[in-house]
Amino acid sequence: MTAIKRVILGGVLAAAMLGQPALAETATRDLVQEEANRELVIGFYNRFFNDHETVEAAEVVAEDYIQHNPQVPDGKAPLVDYFTGYFAENPESKAEIVRSATDGDLVYLHVHSTNGAEDRGTAVVDIFRVEDGMIVEHWDVLQEVPEESANDNTMF
Repeated sequence: MTAIKRVILGGVLAAAMLGQPALAETATRDLVQEEANRELVIGFYNRFFNDHETVEAAEVVAEDYIQHNPQVPDGKAPLVDYFTGYFAENPESKAEIVRSATDGDLVYLHVHSTNGAEDRGTAVVDIFRVEDGMIVEHWDVLQEVPEESANDNTMF
């Protein structure tokens, strides 16, 4: 078996195990809806994480919001309570969205999160699922920005 066939077969098997289509989907994407979802999430994110308007920004978060970050409880009210307290203790906390993307009902953000001018920060990938104009689910992956890097590339 050639290397290319092994890569394709590996991708097909991985996709099947994850329940995802292995090759390009035959259904067309609704790019207008995806862009509306992206704008909704970016608006929420900036108000919530940069302006610290936790209550106001959360008007687009479903009451039964599902949270996959193990440090934050499920639900809209616990999300608001958690971050209201966090921002009270960390008033300089900011989250610069560096890039964003969509795939169906998912919106991906690549973010540089800092807690003050001297903080190197954290590289964050946030994934939100949007349903009927509401944020209903969230995943994230965080990586501290190191003082030194093994390469000359930035994390952003």
